[in-house]
Amino acid sequence: MRIDVDKIASAARHVVSHTRVVLGTTIPAVAGTVVAGRVLDEKSTYKELEDAHGRMRTVHRGDLIVGVLGSRDALRGYSGVVPETVAPGDILHLLNLGGVIGRCTSVNPDVGQPFRVEILGSVLRLTGDDRQGEPASILPGPVPLLEELPQLPPVVLLAGTCMHAGKTAAACALVRRAARRGLSVGACKLTGVALRRDTLEMEDHGAFVAHSFADAGLPSTNTGPVVPAARGVLAAVAEHRPDLIVAELGDGLLGTYGVMDVLTDPAIQRSVSAVVLSANDPVGAWGAVQLLEPLGLRPVVVTGPATDNAAGCSVITERSGVAAINARQASEAFGDHVLDGLRGAPSLRVVAGRR
Repeated sequence: MRIDVDKIASAARHVVSHTRVVLGTTIPAVAGTVVAGRVLDEKSTYKELEDAHGRMRTVHRGDLIVGVLGSRDALRGYSGVVPETVAPGDILHLLNLGGVIGRCTSVNPDVGQPFRVEILGSVLRLTGDDRQGEPASILPGPVPLLEELPQLPPVVLLAGTCMHAGKTAAACALVRRAARRGLSVGACKLTGVALRRDTLEMEDHGAFVAHSFADAGLPSTNTGPVVPAARGVLAAVAEHRPDLIVAELGDGLLGTYGVMDVLTDPAIQRSVSAVVLSANDPVGAWGAVQLLEPLGLRPVVVTGPATDNAAGCSVITERSGVAAINARQASEAFGDHVLDGLRGAPSLRVVAGRR
């Protein structure tokens, strides 16, 4: 069956580029399968779908959309899983703005109930003379999974206590300051749920290349080959020969998105030049430092809502011994603090002192 869809989610952008798609009745119930569905609701909050270009488009009842089967486990959003079986006519849910579709298991009241989506079928990949096609998947993606890492430029990892802790804002501030100081900056997102918004924002702030785990074929990182995908993403950015890589870890240290798996990978650890911690409150900042120190990844600075005023900053520094600088209110000081600690890195010796 051929249909014309109204919106193609960004999670499917590497597989589906045209609004006319061919559907099949066999739907592999695994993360990454590309599906088409009919939206059954209208919403007043959390009502958009990010398209292939990164534009947020309002979703309406009756819209035909293309998304990707996947799971999510978001404190500030929806939790959901890929059901054991999926068939045409099943009712699933739109779990995030990037087009990840699954069965919702838990809802944060701030975002309301998720869009219900009636599954119409799998989107078929047609190749050559094959008129039957096969169900399309975003895995493998254009960025290969890697078991080893090549030599990388200095890498700054940005981790946080949970989602909405200010990691992307900190990453963008660091990218901006590094670019202003004459560095060529590559950026990436290694964990989370598929959405272009954060990497596009990093590009807007001066990164000349940006990739994410979705480019490696993962709709989210709470299942699947998270560490090989992270290695592949770092290597893909490094191919462009940046002076510095700014890498954000979506979700929090104790979440289910594989953040600790990435942080404890020996190959990735060897490539890390600095860790920036974003925290929502001073207690979270203190606890995160305790988690990171045994890994040899003591943060060089704490930022995020916990540093929104001097009260938080002073408590964090007193209790943890780590500098606390707000990346939004003092972006230059924040960026300089991180970059000045990287002067020993070979590719930064010449330019790290520029203003």
